[in-house]
Amino acid sequence: MSLSESDNPIEMICQSGADPQVLGRIWDHYRDRLRRVVRLRLDRRLQGRADPSDVLQEAFLDFQSRAAEFAVNPDMPFFLWLRFLTGQRLQLVHRQHLGTQMRDAGREVSLHRGAMPQATSVSLAAQLLGRFTSVTQAVQRAEMQMILQEAINALDPIDREILALRHFEELSNDETAQVLGIKPSAASNRHIRALKRLRDVLKSTPGFFDKERE
Repeated sequence: MSLSESDNPIEMICQSGADPQVLGRIWDHYRDRLRRVVRLRLDRRLQGRADPSDVLQEAFLDFQSRAAEFAVNPDMPFFLWLRFLTGQRLQLVHRQHLGTQMRDAGREVSLHRGAMPQATSVSLAAQLLGRFTSVTQAVQRAEMQMILQEAINALDPIDREILALRHFEELSNDETAQVLGIKPSAASNRHIRALKRLRDVLKSTPGFFDKERE
């Protein structure tokens, strides 16, 4: 059974004494969002070698073992904590399979309480394409995705992260600011600026048009 808007996960953990069934219900509520995080940030070199479900299973075990402690003294919003646990597991998977290869320049962005693998321009372009164009033919979409990837690659790494956090992970502006360790006003300004830069690049490309709402 899914959580309702009135359900408070931290209160549920405290009141239940971190009951495994309650923890499972809470995790199931957030599983799809966390899976999107993993799919967005799992290194493409690991396709076929690492399964997002395995990452989530390990993160769930971490959640089970640490939920009671976190509920007593939560130091960040609940979903950001689940995202943090999942990110830690994803980092371990990258280290296990890639070793020193993952230390290439630009592979990570310094974030709240550690680092998270960057969202790739390929993943971001696929996610954002539908917001900028209504083209449905496969060939045209492939061409436009390449153009969009180049535009995304030209952005500052933090601006790319803001697009990933806002449009793929669906974080609020305040959550995005906390993840990046910047002020909400700075996160908002960077978000607007990043979208404007993309539009400036794409507006001269036939077939693109702005469907985004800030």
